[in-house]
Amino acid sequence: MGITVVKRNGQREQYDANKINLAIEEASQGLDDSIAWVTQIASELEITLFDGISTQQLDEAVIQVALQNVKDDPAFDIVAARLLLKTIYKRVLGDYTTASQLKNLHREHFAANMIRGVEEGLLDPRLTSLFDLDALAAEIEPIHDELLKYIGVVTLNNRYGIKGRNGDPLEVPQYFWMRISMGLSLNEANPTEHALNFYRKMSQLEYLAAGSTLVNAGTIYPQLANCFVMEMQDDMEHIAKTTRDVMWLTKGTGGIGLSVTKLRSQGSPIRSNNTTSTGPIPFMHTIDSILRAVSRGGKKFGALCFYMENWHLDFPEFLDLRQNSGDPYRRTRTANTAVWISDEFMKRVQNDDSWYLFDPLEVGDLNELYGKAFSERYNFYVAEAEAGRMNMYKKIGAREQFKAILISLQSTSHPWLTWKDTINLRALNNNTGTIHLSNLCTEITLPQDEDNISVCNLASINLSRHLTADNEVDYLKLAESAKLAVRQLDNLIDITRSSVQEADFSNSQNRAIGLGLMGFTDIVERLGFSYESEEAYDLIDVITEHISYAAIEASIELAQERGAYTNFPGSRWSQGLVPFDSIDLAEADRGIPITVNRKTTLDWDALRERVKGGIRNATLMAIAPTASIGLVAGTTPGLDPQFSQIFSRATSSGKFLEVNRNLVVDLQKLGLWERVREDLLRSQGDVQNIALIPDDIKATYKTSFQLAPSSFIEVAARAQKWIDQAISRNMYLETRDVGEMMGIYSAAWERGVKTTYYLHMKPRHTAEQSTVKVNKSEDISNSMGGAKKGFGFGSGSASAPAPHSVSAVAKAEPSVPAPARRGFGFGATGGKS
Repeated sequence: MGITVVKRNGQREQYDANKINLAIEEASQGLDDSIAWVTQIASELEITLFDGISTQQLDEAVIQVALQNVKDDPAFDIVAARLLLKTIYKRVLGDYTTASQLKNLHREHFAANMIRGVEEGLLDPRLTSLFDLDALAAEIEPIHDELLKYIGVVTLNNRYGIKGRNGDPLEVPQYFWMRISMGLSLNEANPTEHALNFYRKMSQLEYLAAGSTLVNAGTIYPQLANCFVMEMQDDMEHIAKTTRDVMWLTKGTGGIGLSVTKLRSQGSPIRSNNTTSTGPIPFMHTIDSILRAVSRGGKKFGALCFYMENWHLDFPEFLDLRQNSGDPYRRTRTANTAVWISDEFMKRVQNDDSWYLFDPLEVGDLNELYGKAFSERYNFYVAEAEAGRMNMYKKIGAREQFKAILISLQSTSHPWLTWKDTINLRALNNNTGTIHLSNLCTEITLPQDEDNISVCNLASINLSRHLTADNEVDYLKLAESAKLAVRQLDNLIDITRSSVQEADFSNSQNRAIGLGLMGFTDIVERLGFSYESEEAYDLIDVITEHISYAAIEASIELAQERGAYTNFPGSRWSQGLVPFDSIDLAEADRGIPITVNRKTTLDWDALRERVKGGIRNATLMAIAPTASIGLVAGTTPGLDPQFSQIFSRATSSGKFLEVNRNLVVDLQKLGLWERVREDLLRSQGDVQNIALIPDDIKATYKTSFQLAPSSFIEVAARAQKWIDQAISRNMYLETRDVGEMMGIYSAAWERGVKTTYYLHMKPRHTAEQSTVKVNKSEDISNSMGGAKKGFGFGSGSASAPAPHSVSAVAKAEPSVPAPARRGFGFGATGGKS
């Protein structure tokens, strides 16, 4: 009995193996051994077929067979991506047989799809009235889709693509990029020209706008800003308003940072009704529930991070917010937490001094002070407490609290460590108030108060698309990308709407943007460096310097064209200072050297003079984690090293096997890939113990837990020299020793790093491991329903959650913190100046 296939219209036809073979052959064009691949995929597909299989199931089966072979050669990912793209093309554009026909279909359907999107109330009507749709359609290049990996195609289609009211997809990838570009050109005098400029960059993955922008640009709900930073006041009316604002900002997909430091502590008197306060924790629990109730874009829970300064009397309870045990009404299950740390505290940790906790009601000015001014006032309150003139306080050891913070970080991945004085002292927009917190991902550092919810707007340059054919950084192209991205981000500020007046006001007054980068590890590997080498440190230093220089130039030019931002007068920018100059400011205030390399390569004196004349944006750079857009770009996220050379990645779009293509290419050049790939699978992507692999390859392809933590700090410190905001710096530690962790995080502070993000710790054991040989047919049928030990200190580790879960095809045992050691380990701070 033959196998029949059910078509989309319900009709049945005989399964045609030749038709499938031709589709696989087409998807394999230009790849080595393509004929062998056609045979392999086709033969494995035959095993999975059943009578009555639908055309959609058949398409999925072919793709899944290709994906099952990615572990043997990453080029199978290209085949899978092409096959998936073809199904998307057919659903949106119709059938085709040649590349020229596909290009014509893209051009022929573009205007009609835009018009349909407007008519169905999905897209901004200006997309069809302001733009020359024929001119835009003529520039669409479907060949750019070849740059996308399979996971990138899936992410674009599932997460960002527009669908009609009946569920039909309206966008192929190139329509998506053009729609985003149009949505960010609405305020231009010649919107068609600028949309094309933005399209050429983003469609070739040279830079990408951040997630919220990709979700909403060009739609009728243009909430395009990415980060909102707000402070809750110690007032019931403002607490209620903050709760409302969180709901609206969450609805619009923005990530939120929220400081609760000003809320009086538990037991503090409330004079209006002669009772005592419950403290900030219950209000935090309420907001945590709101995050779960109001999902972001209807796709996932809201995202928020609470910030608290560690002198707050309720800080010990703040540390327990993410614990699994305890009173559920005093826990947050969705919101993240971060601690806002002063130089005064870090010095007391170094000196093994006492640390005092206070009720904010009695020390109301501490939250507004930083640097020497904070230290002087803090010590005044300490003296008042010792003299018996403070009603509520607690005295503990500074090292005791630091250990408690790190033990909580080790066991719950929270709170993240951020340094308030480094942030405030190195801010160039310091004339508009104190910075009380960072954002959801710790890279945004903007002032805020009761009348201003700070807003930042993000994009990231994809470094992997800025290497020449000779594997050299194309600095001219890099500057071009930076300048165009700054203009795009500045446009966004005039187009976005947040539904919260204080956010829109702050956005218009400060015009803060955060241009970042991704793909650093990608290019380090392609250049043959080790992540923990001077070559890598110098590389990130010079790259970030060039991006910073170009971004500042672009903002100067925009100020000449459109005017400086409202709060420019009185800023450090207006004094001719640039981010590099802030190192000396922070160093002078703290009285301790910031040990970072000070070399420069560009003419900063000339730029300083130009800056005095005005810039368009209060801030220009911030390195976000880029977890989602990194998938679309097909490169490594932010500054992160490789987690493993072969690993499974779980995202909201599914679970994917990833193999480091750079490693495969290098091993293929040496004729080693076929000989070592089975060993690589058995070792869960670890090349270090495979005898056939040369030492220089092993040095280049160390994974995150094999690198010295000093390298993470050195890379961040070098980049931070040029960045006016901060860096979302993930940390990866093999050590579980709390004493060593104290040394590591103290070194980050000493080197001028402003913030750290997630702490990932190496699992003690692997509970699940894939086999080398996979039963592909069973998997596919089921899917269709038919080194170095650390900082020079020690060893250990555990696992922590992350925005996108990754594992070397393994699950980690929950960690148990190691006993705290008295030792500090300050002697080895790692890295080279």
